[in-house]
Amino acid sequence: MLYGMDTCARREPEDLPRGVIVAATPLGNIGDASPRLVAALASADVIAAEDTRRTRALASALGVQLRAEVISNFDHNEQSRVERLLDAARHGSVLVVTDAGMPLVSDPGLSLVNAAHDAGVAVTCLPGPSAVPTALALSGLNVGHFLFDGFAPRKAGARRSWLESLIGQPRAVCFFESPHRLAETLAAAAEVLGDRRAAVCRELTKTYEEVRRGSLAELAEWAADGVRGEITVVIEGATGEEAAEAPEDLVGDVEELVDQGMRLKDACRQVAQGRGVSHKQLYEAVLQARRDR
Repeated sequence: MLYGMDTCARREPEDLPRGVIVAATPLGNIGDASPRLVAALASADVIAAEDTRRTRALASALGVQLRAEVISNFDHNEQSRVERLLDAARHGSVLVVTDAGMPLVSDPGLSLVNAAHDAGVAVTCLPGPSAVPTALALSGLNVGHFLFDGFAPRKAGARRSWLESLIGQPRAVCFFESPHRLAETLAAAAEVLGDRRAAVCRELTKTYEEVRRGSLAELAEWAADGVRGEITVVIEGATGEEAAEAPEDLVGDVEELVDQGMRLKDACRQVAQGRGVSHKQLYEAVLQARRDR
């Protein structure tokens, strides 16, 4: 986070309504802090922060003197904070913030907001920065319809299953990834999804912001040299041609490879690559075709 890059107009504290207030914070450029966020930080009764130190640093950079009780509220303790924060929201204002971007979008906040709705406690939002729409806009890809999948699965098997679920998916997919897993994820995506276009958006709104575009294979090769920073990836959706292929139509291609001596599973994997079908679906189709003979 690069708090201090720009200045934001100071706002005098004002009374906030009772309830839970979800607020977006800058991704890195302090100039993206809205006047409403500045005023809310100055006047909230309680602030539920993913990292209390970062929230205090943000307030300091904005010239805000916090009067609120600042409570940590992160992935591993947010469920245990619900009752305390809900009670505070019944009597005053509880501002929910994360380290950067919009709470609940792969960040803490869901437990409290869900409980507040169920309890009839008011919930409102101060809109602002989010890495998801920022990356979609910068990608220059066809993102009129898209999916957001949070962080890509860490384990290879789960990651491959997730990628296979995107075969034939006409909507673009946006997801977060850690820098040290990026090359592996992009290489797996190239193997499963073929030559689709994608964009890797790094350090959004910060000094070293970078957007890399290309095929999945090209981006995997680039990332193999090492990438740093906060990463958001956008992969374009399947074309109509990709989405149209059915497993049954590819059984003959698989059997031809098997007749040449290739193992069935390996043949299914090779044929399925970039064809709009998962190798598991193709494997089942081959077995079904054999049973029907």
